[in-house]
Amino acid sequence: MDWIFGKKYLYGWIKTIGVLKTSGGTTGKLSYRANWTNQKSDVLLEETTEFEFAGTQHQRIIDRITVLKAVTDVVFTDNKEGMLGLRVSHELQMPAMKDQKFTDDKGNMTVVKVSADSIASGNYLTSEGKQADDVWSTRAVWCKLYGKIGNDSISIAIIDHPQNPNYPTFWHARGYGLFAANPLGEKIFTNGKSEKNLRLKKNESIRFYYRIVITDGDKTLTPSQLNEMATVFGKMNPVIK
Repeated sequence: MDWIFGKKYLYGWIKTIGVLKTSGGTTGKLSYRANWTNQKSDVLLEETTEFEFAGTQHQRIIDRITVLKAVTDVVFTDNKEGMLGLRVSHELQMPAMKDQKFTDDKGNMTVVKVSADSIASGNYLTSEGKQADDVWSTRAVWCKLYGKIGNDSISIAIIDHPQNPNYPTFWHARGYGLFAANPLGEKIFTNGKSEKNLRLKKNESIRFYYRIVITDGDKTLTPSQLNEMATVFGKMNPVIK
């Protein structure tokens, strides 16, 4: 584990300061404040995030709005880790056909061993028609991960918003269950052809706004349904109060 401690200076923390408000009803809301700090506990960014929850018997919709305000000049160095990521259950992982090796931006390698897996049933699909492993590093307005859990068809879709940085986002979607929308990993996703280093000056702010749609039942959402949802979502422009 020496490599962890040797590189500790590269890491910081996101420290939750407190919950700002909660509310219920036909929709539920939760908002909180957090500070992004370095190893010296210097506050670099102030985060305000609000979640809104809604849904029906077979569908849940989660909207996440995050505003980051720079306390000092900051740079989000091009990186494939982020910006909104999920880890999913084994059933929604993609069946592996061979051992896979993945290396993060710090040079740490993860090896995912192939096995006789009768549980994993997942697959990815984007608004651009990309599927499975071809989704990784491509841009799209939405990406859907779908599969079977028991007798139910399950899907998780993430929808990008036109006012987000670097829209439409890149997708850091892996078969082993990592599902992330990342507008800030352009250099890695384009093999160095272009680069996105987001810079904020002191007191500048930036907003990230995403919708997550989770469904179960006999069928998952179709591309036309997701395109319609993305159109409606793209016209929304809420603020955190």
